[in-house]
Amino acid sequence: MIYLRRSSGETKKKILTACVRLFLEQGYKNTSVSQIVDEAGVARGSYLNLFPTKDKILLDLTETMFGGQFGVARSIADSKLPSVYAYAVDTAIQLTLTELNENLREIYIEAYTAPDTAEYIYVQTTAELKEIFGANFPDYSDSDFYEMEIGTAGLMRSYMARKCDIHFPLERKLDRFLTAAMRVYRVPEEEQAKVLAFIQTLDIKAIATEVMYKLFAMLEMKYDFKLSSDGETEVTT
Repeated sequence: MIYLRRSSGETKKKILTACVRLFLEQGYKNTSVSQIVDEAGVARGSYLNLFPTKDKILLDLTETMFGGQFGVARSIADSKLPSVYAYAVDTAIQLTLTELNENLREIYIEAYTAPDTAEYIYVQTTAELKEIFGANFPDYSDSDFYEMEIGTAGLMRSYMARKCDIHFPLERKLDRFLTAAMRVYRVPEEEQAKVLAFIQTLDIKAIATEVMYKLFAMLEMKYDFKLSSDGETEVTT
């Protein structure tokens, strides 16, 4: 194959476009470097100069996926409710997304695992945690919340990795995760019960499905591609 010389910016965009589409359609682990360079129409050396590992591409995708994610949760949880409700909605959506689409599950798990993407999630979430739960820990610094986030992020990753089934339905998964996380952040038992009851009133699968398709549309627009109609972007129930 003959590769035309392009600017590094143009090459990077082509690589990102190819990667994101392939990750969503066939999975992160199933996407090889050879597939990426063929899809992007760039030389292997150019790819490796810009992205020595797939994790570097995953970081760009993670920043897009997590950027503004908490705003969606705030729009669902009544602004008059304590902010812990928005936290519960946000984490419930994330967990539900991974049950709707196996390729998204893989992307989320990799994002919570790879050092660069995990660090990005820790830092971004730390600020939210301090704002939401700061009153419960008046003497805690940003570093304290960062260290707690490492623990609850690990909890999130583990629950994402365990697929739901008849013995462990989604409702129980959400209840288990939220109960554990709220205990870490010292949410009073009475308030925990109210938050869990609120989550149960939501059609969380429908909400997460809407979020998923909005995410796909946003990614298609940002990276300038179209997902194939027969790819693994269909909702699995």
